[in-house]
Amino acid sequence: MADVLDNKANLKILSYICDGKCVDINYSYLSKKLRKHRDTVRKRVKSLLANKIINPPVFPFFGQYKAHPLMVMVQADIPLKKETEKWIEQDSHIFAAYKFKRGDYNLLLILFHRNILQYQLWRRSLTREGKIPSRSTRYPSSASFFSTQMMIKYEPSASIKLLEEVLEKRGRIIFDNFNLDRLSFDIMKCLVQGEGIKLNEYMLSKSLNISRKMLKSRIKKLLDAKMILKPTCRFPDFFGPSDSVLVISQLEVKKKEKEFVRHIKKDPHVSFAFQICSGKFNYLLFEIFERVADHIKWDHELSKKFVNCLGSSDVIYVTPNMRIGMDQQKVSESVIKKKLDLLKHPEDAPKWDPLLKEV
Repeated sequence: MADVLDNKANLKILSYICDGKCVDINYSYLSKKLRKHRDTVRKRVKSLLANKIINPPVFPFFGQYKAHPLMVMVQADIPLKKETEKWIEQDSHIFAAYKFKRGDYNLLLILFHRNILQYQLWRRSLTREGKIPSRSTRYPSSASFFSTQMMIKYEPSASIKLLEEVLEKRGRIIFDNFNLDRLSFDIMKCLVQGEGIKLNEYMLSKSLNISRKMLKSRIKKLLDAKMILKPTCRFPDFFGPSDSVLVISQLEVKKKEKEFVRHIKKDPHVSFAFQICSGKFNYLLFEIFERVADHIKWDHELSKKFVNCLGSSDVIYVTPNMRIGMDQQKVSESVIKKKLDLLKHPEDAPKWDPLLKEV
């Protein structure tokens, strides 16, 4: 990774394509695939974007999980004021935030950091800079640490299969009073799975002042190194559609772990999964359901499939009205920006950090 991200040209390319610049919808492709007029397809795409059913297309910066190999889930007791929400919106380490009620906690945060040292320094800076109240006025936070290198499933578009089942059963899907018919769904399905998206190589090469041949070569290397994934449109809430229930589960799997992993890799309810070592729990799953009752049924079926294999579990339900902030690009873009800044001003690299070449 160091070689790829120590190159200014690569970083400039990443800063553009991971922000969606020069990444366009390929209306001609979608029109031909779906056998619909180009203008009809264009109107449906604009409607999907305007109603925030999906986000505009980008090249996902998968390298951020290598640059930030530490994922942290924090349960916190912090007053939800405008200042708090502004901090959540602006902080480059906070991937997602949810209102949350468990014991003395009222806030759930999902963060990404380089290492535990960086997390602790970041955490200390919050009270020092007045971004959160001091310990004397609130209940101490509780943090759980997970390695992104132990990720076993990364499929943010997995729930599209569930939506298709709903469409076939009911004839339509409704998102916040927005009706999704078969054509709009088929367009959305293509886009979230990375079909019908193109890179405007001419505009990008012109903007960066490099040849198209060099541009294509560098992007291919970035794809081969899994620094980026093929361009796609994400759901605004990343894990699944914005009106769905997100379930964050820590599970104890006692036996048949290989079978369990094979099962969840195929399960469209699971979009994100990790092997972990947190007390008695050894798996962390991010799951999507239409209703809480659907998860209870799913959990019951899972227990029947893996009889005497599953032990304890810790489950957090996140409903749409609990979401405070979700910014998929913020964390990724901060990695690229910091790396570019260090190349411009290497003297600003922190001298106490043994990983000077890391972001």
